Amino acid sequence: MQRLVLPLPPSVNHAYRTYVHPKTGQRMRVLNGEAQKFRRDAAYLALRWRQETGWTMPQPGTKVVLRLWYFWPSSRRMDTHNREKVLLDALEGILYPEDRWVLVQEMDFVVDRSNPRLEIEVLLHKELSAM
Repeated sequence: MQRLVLPLPPSVNHAYRTYVHPKTGQRMRVLNGEAQKFRRDAAYLALRWRQETGWTMPQPGTKVVLRLWYFWPSSRRMDTHNREKVLLDALEGILYPEDRWVLVQEMDFVVDRSNPRLEIEVLLHKELSAM
């Protein structure tokens, strides 16, 4: 199985900034520049991966499993689960129709100072159940 390789997504703690609407004064959280760049890059890489592997987006209501391997840039303490929201939102509409049908399996994490990244195996839930 060919893995999808992406840059590390920003954590949810560092992906948003507060925007105040100039007319209404309403405050809302919007993606910052780093998170927007990740979404753009991840979408492009996922589209390319989809073409190379022949992955077809399943019908709505079909469960998709993402197996994740993290390769950190240092041994500094980092959380894997804080990065899921930005990742799942970036791949929605490319690998699956809605992220509510995605099951995330965090498989492992190691340090790779020379090439930090996220590697993903994408499976249909029914394929995993058959293993």
